[in-house]
Amino acid sequence: MEETIQPLSRIFLEIGPLKIYWYGALIGIGVAIGYIMATRETIKRGLPKDTFADLLLWALPISIICARLYYVAFRFEHYVDDPIRVLYIWEGGLAIHGGLIGGVATAIVYAKKQNIPIFKLLDIGAPSILLAQAIGRWGNFMNQEVYGGPVTREFLENLLLPNFIINQMYINGTYYQPTFLYESIWNMIGVVILLYLRRLNLKQGEIFYSYLIWYSIGRFVIEGMRLDNLMIGDTLRTAQVASIILIIGAVITWIYRRRAGLANQGYLDEIVKQQRNNKAKKRKKK
Repeated sequence: MEETIQPLSRIFLEIGPLKIYWYGALIGIGVAIGYIMATRETIKRGLPKDTFADLLLWALPISIICARLYYVAFRFEHYVDDPIRVLYIWEGGLAIHGGLIGGVATAIVYAKKQNIPIFKLLDIGAPSILLAQAIGRWGNFMNQEVYGGPVTREFLENLLLPNFIINQMYINGTYYQPTFLYESIWNMIGVVILLYLRRLNLKQGEIFYSYLIWYSIGRFVIEGMRLDNLMIGDTLRTAQVASIILIIGAVITWIYRRRAGLANQGYLDEIVKQQRNNKAKKRKKK
């Protein structure tokens, strides 16, 4: 006898004809928490308090547009007969790599106009980006997407998952791997690592490179488990190709900037300098 399990409602809030979906709400929550975290760090790093508020006014819509266009480009056959569905982002279908391209490109332009070191800006934002990704994956959970191959209920129970996750992984009569959860956990671990790396005074840009490497390693592995992949042709998984490119590019650029003397400024140089000045002042007073 086939089990009857109703999926969780995709609607977060409904006011009259207005419907706010969990997918959009969770992305918004992730962005909001990431913004708060980035703004606190912005002040510590000596940049204007409204730096990320101004940046997000441009970066957020551009990232969403780029994430959607990236997704649609590799799923074009799903939209060619009904183009209006390209606008239905509440149904899911925002590719993180597309959003990352749009967001970083916007940050580069913004930093140049505001005369802010771009790598300093990216380093501050890296943990926030990864945190937003971790939270945003739960929007995929509510949409019953980003899942892996079929498994048994017993397999999911052995992972000590709560029933609401197990039940939501029951899709069209079959249980599936919660790859959304694997990636969310991987990203949260990455946030902790990036926050720790801030204390080591790496050269500017290297926290952002660490983000690219960490996220891409996890995405490459987890993407191999997923069933709903964006594909390049019939064999190449788009996210895995992008992950390899980002890992290689980040490592090469990291090494090159160090050897070429382009990475002279440390992430904590301002604080280290201030601490030295304070110690010098104390010695003079003595």
